[in-house]
Amino acid sequence: MNTEYDIAIIGGGPVGAALALALRDSKLKVCVLEARPADTASNDARALALSYGSRLLLDRLGVWNTLQGISPIRTIHISQKQSFGRAVLHASEMNVPELGYVLPYPALQNVLTDVLRNSDVMSSYGASVTRLENSDGHAAISYKQDGAEHTLHARLAVVADGGKLLAQQYPPEVRDYGQSALITHITCSAPQAEMAFERFTPQGPLALLPFKNGYELVWTASHQAAQEMLAWDDAKFLRELHQHFGDRVGEFLTVSKRTCFPLVLRRALQQIPMPHTVLLGNAAQTLHPVAGQGFNMGLRDAWELAQEILDAKPEELGTAAMLTAYRAHRRTDREAGIRFTDGLVRLFSNDLPLVSAGRAAALTALDCLPFAKKFVAKRMMFGANG
Repeated sequence: MNTEYDIAIIGGGPVGAALALALRDSKLKVCVLEARPADTASNDARALALSYGSRLLLDRLGVWNTLQGISPIRTIHISQKQSFGRAVLHASEMNVPELGYVLPYPALQNVLTDVLRNSDVMSSYGASVTRLENSDGHAAISYKQDGAEHTLHARLAVVADGGKLLAQQYPPEVRDYGQSALITHITCSAPQAEMAFERFTPQGPLALLPFKNGYELVWTASHQAAQEMLAWDDAKFLRELHQHFGDRVGEFLTVSKRTCFPLVLRRALQQIPMPHTVLLGNAAQTLHPVAGQGFNMGLRDAWELAQEILDAKPEELGTAAMLTAYRAHRRTDREAGIRFTDGLVRLFSNDLPLVSAGRAAALTALDCLPFAKKFVAKRMMFGANG
């Protein structure tokens, strides 16, 4: 493997792979270092919620039409438990065919990986990065592969590994929400075609995302309550879910295997003190899943970084000026996305009577004011820069 590159991307997940594809067929020498072994398809059981804006980006990358198992979202129903307030967003009101989509994580990951392998980007699998440092105007990346130690140099190192590599060296700001998200697939007796539900409750938001023959459920609760929910038998889980959500989709019939993970807001330093290095996706920010903004923001990170790289002169790659310009372009969208998701969690995760009444009034106003609807929908689809 060559040891000199213009761009080295650490992490071949969807965000890192999207950046690599955005840079293919350029004159740049690009490589991807992925710890996952070669020829190992993703078996992540999660479903991804993609915005309409992310669909446009994936279409520009030439992968959208090859994706399978996509379920569209044309309506989003937003409500608050034990409250009259609610708002409904329709794609037709926003002049778009869909507001978003739900698809299996492996479907996206595997398609991106296949397209990447057939491109001019060098992909190295089973490459576990152990060290990243600055070396004579370049980023020096050390990694292990097949039991051997290797080092390569790049004018720009892009850390898209989810935030593991540099977390100890440059600790991010972390806010623990005291919540966990339980994820599973459920079926019901009266599913609403192409409609997603976001329901706010005192213990946290609950989302039903239309997928295949039912819904992907994201149920937020305290850490202890989420662990108890994992231990319920299926019958009790379905009863409790009906009591928590209501009967808008009829009776809940089946539930699949349940998984659970803690929820935090993790925000890396806007500018880490390491030249020739930039953080991307979850390595830069990890958001609460409410409103489904995290991956979509990461994809926008990748696209805008690619444009910054392609517009730069060869001698500008990885320089402080180039990275400062990229961070400035992303700052508004990044900070707005963090405030939006964090604010929703803080505002709706309580049962204070006066606050509850104010939330109900706000949802009613949102439903009645077309300009407010369009503002919120645009943010959800395209981010603050859209």
